Amino acid sequence: MIQFRERLRELRTEKHIKQREMTERLGMQLRSYQHYEGGERRPDYEGLVALKETGGIRNVLSTNLPQLPMCGSK
Repeated sequence: MIQFRERLRELRTEKHIKQREMTERLGMQLRSYQHYEGGERRPDYEGLVALKETGGIRNVLSTNLPQLPMCGSK
């Protein structure tokens, strides 16, 4: 089974996106993203959502994430 970090890098490089460009799209620090690709850390839920919703990288996760309720909704 392919590791998250390997799949993340594979998808980014398939789109010819540099790490710095990816971090700009995600709104995160370069070093944080490098930790993800290096397997030193794993993103939290919000990070996973950002990765999944980033233009060009929609297949980072093999499963769908559950939708979070809007604030104030039941």
